[in-house]
Amino acid sequence: MAFALPVWLAVQEELLESDEEGGGALSCFDEFDDEALQETFHLTKPCLHFIRDAVLVRMKKCTLKKFALSLDVMLPLALNYYAHGSISGDTLQRTRRFETDCPAIISAVSGVIAGMSDQFISFPLLQGARASVASKTEKICGIPNVLGVLAPAHFEVQVSLKEKDAFKSFVSASGFPSVVSQLICDLDGNLLSVEKCCVGSTSEQEMWESSFKGRELEKELHGPYWVIGKSVSKHVLTPVQDPSNEKDIRYNEAHAKLYSVMQTTLGHIKTRFRCLVNLGFAQKGSLDKKSNIIKACCVLHNIAKKFSVPLPPSVVKTEHGQPDMEYTKHIQGDDSAGPPYSGAGMQDKAKVWLVCRSSSAVSKGKRGVWIQLMVYLQ
Repeated sequence: MAFALPVWLAVQEELLESDEEGGGALSCFDEFDDEALQETFHLTKPCLHFIRDAVLVRMKKCTLKKFALSLDVMLPLALNYYAHGSISGDTLQRTRRFETDCPAIISAVSGVIAGMSDQFISFPLLQGARASVASKTEKICGIPNVLGVLAPAHFEVQVSLKEKDAFKSFVSASGFPSVVSQLICDLDGNLLSVEKCCVGSTSEQEMWESSFKGRELEKELHGPYWVIGKSVSKHVLTPVQDPSNEKDIRYNEAHAKLYSVMQTTLGHIKTRFRCLVNLGFAQKGSLDKKSNIIKACCVLHNIAKKFSVPLPPSVVKTEHGQPDMEYTKHIQGDDSAGPPYSGAGMQDKAKVWLVCRSSSAVSKGKRGVWIQLMVYLQ
């Protein structure tokens, strides 16, 4: 699990208080039918309601900046952008906004959702949970004490010809301009760590050595565990160079099997959130904004997995078709990063969530009901 049941329960207590204060008002997503929600946001109604409630709680805590527009105006615009890389005319019309308003709105919402990463993106919190993850991984590949898969994720950006020299540090080893972020995921495709993005030329080794999660693992703050990757570290298991015997060959095959989980996971993220296929033009001082968009999509990915939201039907390919963690493996029917999506299961969970959310008994803070609900959603 990317985040434990107690984390969800803590969020739910805050959401219940928020619901009581808001009087159970309709959300901006209630006017959409299910098909329109999937097409516009690549998410389902119960998932969107949860996201809205969680963002609302977070915004109330953001005392440093007050937002001029309501959440029901800002959130649909941002989510529509994440899903498609642009904002549809229908969404602009529904929110009564102009296209020129959108960059500031997307930046503001991305900052809020990225700030939720401490709740929704984390390593297993308890020793028992870590041991369970490691045991599951060992059963799959035979490698013991592995918590996750470490890899760089490149996200393409554009550079104008006039500014090509000024932004040459953005050019990756594959020859295209990008920003890159260090990600760690578990065997089910849940993201466990997302670091702040760097310019595309940053090496994997450099990112690891300067990352927060790298320092935590080096200090064994998460216990005597490793991650699968290609960076050189005593806590990163790398492939054997020039394998000379059957044991080395089997290990490399197991390593490749685990490493492919990250490829599939990134493929799924970029299929659901197509803004990540191209993050727009590189600009001075724009790394933080692009980092927030990436982190926001990663938070939403973990939430979508909790609600078993199916991927959208079509797949977008990148212009360069680069092999490094991009679209190398994510065929629509390939879900090796986790169990297959169950349409019936997703519908059942959706019904439970909507009933509980609208129930007056639950809105009065019946903790036992929420425990049963969140256990079910696990």
